[in-house]
Amino acid sequence: MAGRRRTWTLEQKLAMVAQMERCGNVAAFAREHDIRTSLLYTWRRELRYALEASQPVEHETGPAFIPVVVDCPKPLSEDVAIEVEVAVAVVRIGRAAKPDLAAAVLKTLQVQR
Repeated sequence: MAGRRRTWTLEQKLAMVAQMERCGNVAAFAREHDIRTSLLYTWRRELRYALEASQPVEHETGPAFIPVVVDCPKPLSEDVAIEVEVAVAVVRIGRAAKPDLAAAVLKTLQVQR
């Protein structure tokens, strides 16, 4: 096995993984086919990942709730209506702030994380 690099087609890999799953001793199967067991397990893992990626993602149909933790060690100014902590930034949104501006700032901070 040492010093030799072979290329395998997708069909060959799938066939080997299928045969490996049916056999009782993977090490003996690998020796019979002159291949390393780690390569067989890698192919099996890649097949599993490909199958998982091809499955449609089920989204929740209802609203998502996020727990809110209130911790205000220092008093807020009279103008601040809400304080949001995003990653390492703290955003204080004043009462007179336009909603679309506040949303844009929060969205920008979330993207930069």
